[in-house]
Amino acid sequence: MMKKIAFIGLGVMGYPMAKHLVNNGYQVTVYNRTVTKAKQWAEECSANFANTPKEASIDADIVFACVGNDDDVRQVALGEDGIFAGLKPGGVFVDHTTASAELARELNDIAIAQDKHFIDAPVSGGQAGAENGQLTVMCGGEQETFEKVQPVMAAFAKFSQLMGPVGNGQIAKMANQICIAGVVQGLSEALNFAQRAGLDADKLVETISKGAAGSWQMENRYKTMYAGEYDFGFAVDWMRKDLSIAFNEAKKHDAELPMTEMVDGFYEQVQQNGGNRWDTSSLISLLKAKD
Repeated sequence: MMKKIAFIGLGVMGYPMAKHLVNNGYQVTVYNRTVTKAKQWAEECSANFANTPKEASIDADIVFACVGNDDDVRQVALGEDGIFAGLKPGGVFVDHTTASAELARELNDIAIAQDKHFIDAPVSGGQAGAENGQLTVMCGGEQETFEKVQPVMAAFAKFSQLMGPVGNGQIAKMANQICIAGVVQGLSEALNFAQRAGLDADKLVETISKGAAGSWQMENRYKTMYAGEYDFGFAVDWMRKDLSIAFNEAKKHDAELPMTEMVDGFYEQVQQNGGNRWDTSSLISLLKAKD
């Protein structure tokens, strides 16, 4: 079993993901741009932290990264202090960041030139999924490389799937976000409609969640949506970042996303109302505001 792991990025997702690796017996060294958080993680896990991505990656069998966007990935991956500068030949760089397929292919080319391996592996499941080790991972890369990293990812993932060559993991995540945008808007409209019509929310969801209308969002967010509470899960700012990546990719394939563009416009309104850090279920706030 590959034992030496590096984890780059200790945000709301990376912090618990790296913990799960330690709890499953892997030797983990972390790096985070905010050093105090890396020190805190290292103390909690009785593990090591590094001062640069390169330092964390030296001698690692696998380097996982989970940061914010394309620019953040480039910052930790490239340059004299980056992941590639430390990762040994034959090592694997697994990027869990939701980023562009174009960046994934760029990083894969660098890996190939250095006799290293790359997997783009965005995740779904949010903060709760990361904390509970129940993430879903969408991967792009070579089958052999995927088979090496899949058992390790199982420390924090309930399911992982190879979607095809490098870049396909990111495209799968784009499809995931497109689905979520539509589901949350539909749920917002249904709950607002039901509330105005005087239905009992609990009885309604207990009933329709058992049929074709059921969804994760319905099961996990309807109570807080009714209550106007939006301090859970995935922030609107990050959702709009993800949808922007999807729009750019869709143009390359002449794929129309009319519903997603509409919902993105609604999320923009939520931002204008100060809801940048509210979770994605805050779409209902626009409907409630019409009272």
